Amino acid sequence: MAAEPVNVNEFRELARRALPKMYYDFYSGGAEDQYTLKENEEAFGKIIILPRILRDVSGIDLSTTVLGYNISMPVMIAPTGMHKLANPAGEIATAKAASACKTIMVLSSASTCTLEEVAACCNAVRFFQLYVYKRRDISAKLVQRAENNGYKAIVLTADSPRLGRREADIKNKLVVPQPKNLEGLLSTKSVSDGGSGLEALARGTLDPSFCWEDIRWLKSITNLPILIKGVLTHEDAIKALEVGVAGIIVSNHGARQLDYSPATISVLEEVVHAVGGKVPVFLDGGVRRGTDIFKAVALGAQAVLDTFVCTVCMV
Repeated sequence: MAAEPVNVNEFRELARRALPKMYYDFYSGGAEDQYTLKENEEAFGKIIILPRILRDVSGIDLSTTVLGYNISMPVMIAPTGMHKLANPAGEIATAKAASACKTIMVLSSASTCTLEEVAACCNAVRFFQLYVYKRRDISAKLVQRAENNGYKAIVLTADSPRLGRREADIKNKLVVPQPKNLEGLLSTKSVSDGGSGLEALARGTLDPSFCWEDIRWLKSITNLPILIKGVLTHEDAIKALEVGVAGIIVSNHGARQLDYSPATISVLEEVVHAVGGKVPVFLDGGVRRGTDIFKAVALGAQAVLDTFVCTVCMV
């Protein structure tokens, strides 16, 4: 009998064995040459920890707060789509795991369970991740549904005016289920030209014209705080403050959008300095161990959002 996995990388190997290749490649892959995918992890290895000795560590408390909500540790579950590709219960399984761990799950717009189903499955703090669609009324309806169902914040994905070129998905001719949250709002049947069905769906629905000025529109339709996800530069951090976001997530979309963009941990300190404590800063990308979380927090992150936690929940 094989030994139980003891770290995220070993869970990742279990997922590779358990899932169809098409789905494993979808979950684990990055854009184009996957340079940024590798760099997201390797950049953490370039940061050294200098331990101090003879300190009283008998009372360790990992808890923290996110927008005033208490969580047991500085780790949240990042928004990832299509959980039913790995687990029949889909995002409901992930939400229950987040609740059991006393942390926050960010539900993806591209979930395979509706936001109402996830809200009803357990008592926990949840945020809702939003893409802005060409039809703004659809985005507005999703925001209203999230607010009506007790979600506590909107996480605006700002780095995806169109989908990154994910070559594994193209080669595999990725087929994905229709996002449940969009049922009845728009047609999610797209012609993929023999390539990735997800890319075809995104091309037909996402609004590539969405820009900084439009965040005022988003703020006008909700009372929920808005976190912006996808900031990698000092300049964009300043812009985010100017438009009044409640938090910033340093993210390169798990290296799935623009290849050769920087590893998130390598630009975290720059963003933190730009923000100057005005709003909390979070990080995703490349987090695989507790020491990675420690490094991010030491460099100014309030918490990290992890996608490989989802792999553990779904295997």
